[in-house]
Amino acid sequence: MFTTETLRFLRALKRNNDREWFKARRDRYDAHVREPMIALIERLAHDLPRFAPEIVASPKTSLYRVYRDTRFSGDKTPLKIQASASFRWRGLNKGEAAGLYLEIHPQWVWMGGGFWAPPSPQLFAIREHIAVTWPEIDTLSRTRSFRKVLGSLEGEKLTRVPRGFAKEDPAAEYLKFKQFLGGREFAAEFATSAEFYPALIETDKALMPLIRFLNEPLIPARADQ
Repeated sequence: MFTTETLRFLRALKRNNDREWFKARRDRYDAHVREPMIALIERLAHDLPRFAPEIVASPKTSLYRVYRDTRFSGDKTPLKIQASASFRWRGLNKGEAAGLYLEIHPQWVWMGGGFWAPPSPQLFAIREHIAVTWPEIDTLSRTRSFRKVLGSLEGEKLTRVPRGFAKEDPAAEYLKFKQFLGGREFAAEFATSAEFYPALIETDKALMPLIRFLNEPLIPARADQ
């Protein structure tokens, strides 16, 4: 799906992050970056239901736009230099649930997912879920497939157990997490190889038990609204 032309364009975009430069080369972006990503998303729409029917893969909702929102950012560069897509949990709003993610950057490929920035209500619900179901999250993050494919659970953590939970709680180390992430990184050229898509499927399969665990306490909370 992705080719050396994909990487060549993204690397040129990194050097020339300018609206006029991009406008003059939009056809190359569409042919070598956007269309291959759409093809990938459509292929995932066919394959994900076999092991992750809760996840939505759709060009309309999964594909990130190339233009950056610079309104509240100190970085005013107008364009994203990576091609990326997110795959959300069906029935939950953007940013309110764990999901899958893929990024093709000029310097790397990152595939995986989790919950990057849980809002406070969702984060508290997940922490309660961790405490009540202990040691389920520990078991999930230590399974053979998780450790072989993803290594370990990653993400920013507090230095202390959050307010509302006992510091002696057996789940204390997991309660400190502010993010819940799993994934793996490859060289950018990996996106053009025959191993790319099988590795993506392998990654998503290994991650889905954690995604389900993180979203479990969020589904009834949304249904009750």
